[in-house]
Amino acid sequence: MKHAHLRGKTAAIATLTAALMLALAGGTAQAAPGDEIIGYPGPDGLIWIPGQTGSSGFVSGGLSPRLDTFITFGCAGGGTIEVAFRLDDHPDRDPAPFTVDCPETDPARVTVPLGTGLQGGFGAWVTTSTPSTRWGATVVQPE
Repeated sequence: MKHAHLRGKTAAIATLTAALMLALAGGTAQAAPGDEIIGYPGPDGLIWIPGQTGSSGFVSGGLSPRLDTFITFGCAGGGTIEVAFRLDDHPDRDPAPFTVDCPETDPARVTVPLGTGLQGGFGAWVTTSTPSTRWGATVVQPE
């Protein structure tokens, strides 16, 4: 029994590592130096990108259909970000691509509620208007 539990933990860590690698894959984005555009979402967070610079995106999975889903994107450093968010199993519930104006200093944030009943994978692509625009994101399902 103990070995099965350890294998489960090992598999979970491997899955999380793969998800994080996918989350930061694509594009030439870099972590914002010492700046969090969006703070840690706590245990309800499925994705947390505290700060990236430039266009990039993420993919993940594991939405629980019994919980509400909220996506939050924020940005700073001037310019804008355009966000395209995709739900693999529910394309009819994808929010329309939206744009966030990015102030030079304090971050602007937009939260979009997606509701309950969602399951499966999801992903987003963030296109910045300038290579120096910083952005962050969370996907949460509060218990």
